[in-house]
Amino acid sequence: MGYLKYTQYVYIVFGLYFAYDGFTKLNKQDDTAALSFIIAGMAIFMFFFRRRFVKKFEDRNKKK
Repeated sequence: MGYLKYTQYVYIVFGLYFAYDGFTKLNKQDDTAALSFIIAGMAIFMFFFRRRFVKKFEDRNKKK
């Protein structure tokens, strides 16, 4: 389960990408900029959620 430590960073990369995409669409006056910001927010939320989950998982394994 060592890969769980690294998969959380995929979410932050996607969050940054969609935030950049949202800003570029906002500058072009595109109507889909809000969708990019929503996806970016969800990806950043998932980053913190996964980070907390991995920490709980590691703490539980240390007790055993």
